[in-house]
Amino acid sequence: MSSRLVIDLFVEDRGHEELLRPLLERIGREQGKNIGVRVRQARGGHGRVLEELSLYQKSVLKGVSGMTLPDLLVVAIDANCNSFQKTRASIQEHLKDEFRDRTICACPDPHVERWYLADLTAFHQVVGKISAPGKQKCQRNTYKGLLADAVAKAGYPSLLGGIEFARELAEAMDFYRAGKEDSSLKHFLEETVARVKSA
Repeated sequence: MSSRLVIDLFVEDRGHEELLRPLLERIGREQGKNIGVRVRQARGGHGRVLEELSLYQKSVLKGVSGMTLPDLLVVAIDANCNSFQKTRASIQEHLKDEFRDRTICACPDPHVERWYLADLTAFHQVVGKISAPGKQKCQRNTYKGLLADAVAKAGYPSLLGGIEFARELAEAMDFYRAGKEDSSLKHFLEETVARVKSA
């Protein structure tokens, strides 16, 4: 293992954190890198998250509370059917120069729960059988409901709506299969693997 690679994970909600942290750790392990993930969590919807992203960057650059510049920054915001490209562009507009070349955008389209369901084979192994979620649905909470229902039908108490299986799903996920099913996830995985590999 090489020296520690520090990744700040700036997320919109817990569903992002629970899935992305183990995905980053797995990618690091597979690329022979020792990954340290520091979670920076924002709350309050898309606009509020972007405001807090700006505040986070200012705090890092000023060294507030000992904050230091990470090797990589992952910013996770749901696309909410605005498309991966538009959501990524809105994040990039809020990046300061020091962060531009070290930021990876994670923009699940439409919502992060779809990423939990992207590799159905892995989902079947970890949780239980579920029907394919089908084409993209933009209604709020559609995928959240599908995920929670799948957990309940598998006979588990739905304590966290399915995100409690995030680590196991991240480990079981076949990246090629998941990326084929969800292009926003494919963008994230391919960029992250490339960035971690070259870091």
